[in-house]
Amino acid sequence: MFTGCDHTESPFRLGGKWTAKIVRCLEEGPRRFSELAVPLRGITSKVLTETLRHMERDGLITRTVGDGIPPRVDYALSPLGRSLLAPMAACCAWAAAHLPEVEGAREAYERVAGSAVR
Repeated sequence: MFTGCDHTESPFRLGGKWTAKIVRCLEEGPRRFSELAVPLRGITSKVLTETLRHMERDGLITRTVGDGIPPRVDYALSPLGRSLLAPMAACCAWAAAHLPEVEGAREAYERVAGSAVR
């Protein structure tokens, strides 16, 4: 167990398929639900709604309801959510630097795993 991580439930949701992508979509500023759905091709309305609710609950985003009919709802990164941008950039840089190694390891694994099945 890592120091400081002795709780049973991890606070991190970045392992989910959509959370990091939503953080990136909100990096430039607030967006409406429909504006998020466009760059997140393939996400269903249900999954987007659930993910936004989880992120709001965890304090990563804020949800602001404005006047109007229908009401305008904007989602934005909170200061806590913005604090994820630097670690995410570091992960992206690591991935870019090591992608050939990862791909090579995957190919080697598939060769070994494939020959073991036969």
